[in-house]
Amino acid sequence: MLEELKEKVWKANLDLVKHGLVLFTWGNVSEIDRKNGLIVIKPSGVAYEEMKPEDMVVVDLEGKVVEGRLRPSSDTPTHIEFYKAFKNVGGVTHTHSTYATAWAQAGRSIPFYGTTHADYFYGDIPCARSLTQEEIEGEYEKNTGLAIIEKFREDGLDPIEVPGVLIKSHGVFAFGKDADGSVYNATVIEEVAKMATITEQVNPYVVRADKFMMEKHYQRKHGKNAYYGQKK
Repeated sequence: MLEELKEKVWKANLDLVKHGLVLFTWGNVSEIDRKNGLIVIKPSGVAYEEMKPEDMVVVDLEGKVVEGRLRPSSDTPTHIEFYKAFKNVGGVTHTHSTYATAWAQAGRSIPFYGTTHADYFYGDIPCARSLTQEEIEGEYEKNTGLAIIEKFREDGLDPIEVPGVLIKSHGVFAFGKDADGSVYNATVIEEVAKMATITEQVNPYVVRADKFMMEKHYQRKHGKNAYYGQKK
């Protein structure tokens, strides 16, 4: 079942290691098959170097395992909430990459400081609130997703225009049109977080870059009249 998608999600998970976003088993990637309402996701606690495509787990939108001999990622309920809430999201990545997680632990959104940021994110990379004790002691992973969705709805954010988020005291979630896209955006988040950290060290009084600069750089890559790259 979904053998091609399993292969794709397996490779996307290995890309977390390739891009230096994870240590040990600290991350996961999934992709949804919207037609069938099924999600393929990394198995829980399995080392990347040991994983095979057939180890990927297929679950439905209720979290029930449809196929797979291993338990799915413990973050599966978080991914499910994103797929339910964000119909334009096809892939989700979760990491504890160093610089971005430092911003999450500080409870800070990553400000727009320059053009690299604006090439991929239409505004600050937001940081959602920390969970309450009741939320943590209850359906923790599901509530993590709901807290992030709450942040996007409160701020009127589109997960395609702002394809990633931090959650306070936790880590990073990135979105994409598919698994590969979500890994790409998770990689960008880490690099932008690193740049922002160094920027504030170089100039503790730095302020956000001009909004018109953000508008120009984002729209030239993603707007209706985008001209970056080659015609498809």
